Amino acid sequence: MLWTCRALCSQAGPSPGGWKPLSFDGGAFHLKGTGELTRALLVLRLCAWPPLVTHGLALQAWSQRLLGSQLSGALLRASIYGQFVAGETTEEVRGCVQQLQTLGLRPLLAVPTEEEPDSAVKTGEAWYEGNLRAMLRCVDLSRGLLETPGPTGNILMQLKITALMNTRLCKELTSRVRRPGGSLELSPERLAEAMDSGRDLQVSCLNAEQTRHLQASLSRLHRVVQHARAQHVRLLVDAEYTCLNPALSLLVAALATRWNSPREGGPWVWNTYQAYLKDTYEQLRRDAEAADRAGLAFGVKLVRGAYLDKEREVAQLQGTEDPTQPDYKATNQSYSRCLELMLTQVSHRGPMCPLMVASHNEDSVHQATKRMWELGIPLDGPVCFGQLLGMCDHVSLALGQAGYAVYKSIPYGSLEEVIPYLIRRAQENRSVLRGARREQELLSQELRRRLLGRGLRVPH
Repeated sequence: MLWTCRALCSQAGPSPGGWKPLSFDGGAFHLKGTGELTRALLVLRLCAWPPLVTHGLALQAWSQRLLGSQLSGALLRASIYGQFVAGETTEEVRGCVQQLQTLGLRPLLAVPTEEEPDSAVKTGEAWYEGNLRAMLRCVDLSRGLLETPGPTGNILMQLKITALMNTRLCKELTSRVRRPGGSLELSPERLAEAMDSGRDLQVSCLNAEQTRHLQASLSRLHRVVQHARAQHVRLLVDAEYTCLNPALSLLVAALATRWNSPREGGPWVWNTYQAYLKDTYEQLRRDAEAADRAGLAFGVKLVRGAYLDKEREVAQLQGTEDPTQPDYKATNQSYSRCLELMLTQVSHRGPMCPLMVASHNEDSVHQATKRMWELGIPLDGPVCFGQLLGMCDHVSLALGQAGYAVYKSIPYGSLEEVIPYLIRRAQENRSVLRGARREQELLSQELRRRLLGRGLRVPH
């Protein structure tokens, strides 16, 4: 099996003809209608306006009071909701996905629910059990949308652990994991055994209530992955705040121990690494080496990160070291190093080490495509790309038309469920929204070309 994986990705050097960088000049916009481009331009300009992002929830409430729920909802559906959300019903989501597929793109469904670290902890297990049911339905929907998987055979879905476990417990686990030597009671192997057997877990460093919630949360995670495995859906676990991430990584490691072995056809559980954190490169290197030693598959989604302002604010309030890179240039360098590390891993381990290059940055995408060519990694191999639905289409479309595997992160659900989620994501991704100026310029150019009747653009 391993020999086959290596053979697949170690074809004799670069393919003939030389590497040619993709053109991200908006040429692929010819695939989209004028109405879609107009809405994209208007919504991206609105989202780049700081007061709208900062006061989004208050503005939504004000809009409902002034215009009424029906008219306010119609305006949202025609603008922000329509741009960034697949829809509410299965039929609406299916229609969105089919449209993406005609453009050479694939879906990465996301259930828009989680518990914020500073929010009041939900009472009882009912809220988390409701989220579990939503996750299981998302697995079924992901599978149902793609009865015939693409060239890579990967159906992917996002998983937010804080939708299944409260953040107070995550913080407590993080504090235990960070102590010198950690806690042997909280080893990935022990947690994996507890998930698999269903037997009661005894953890002396947790009180009775925490232990019960941990046991219930492990059961929920196990049920999601078990169902996803049965439906051939791979789960990409979201990274969150640094006060939670060590706990989330511990849980991912436990799930990986059970579900990412070669006999399972793994990896069924991937972890997300945030390049804007100072320790990410070393953590990624250690985790990749540990997975290799253990003979486990190792799936990675590589992102820059979305919680910069919050992380710096918390570090300042607590008087602790800022965990983030000092500036955007340092973050780019970190992303580049992590990308090089993972592409090298892919070239050696093949499908045992799949990678999602989740980036809106053109330089990072160019680096990935060039190194794939140099390392002999096929376009339909273990490397894929990811961007948000409704953003960075000039990059997504160019990649898709060139034959790369490209996924769009797609939230879905009702207005009441999704709009607060979108506003939180916008507040976390302010730099991404501000950085969409180039996309806005390309959209403006394409719309001017159409309005002035200069004929069809010849696709590159």
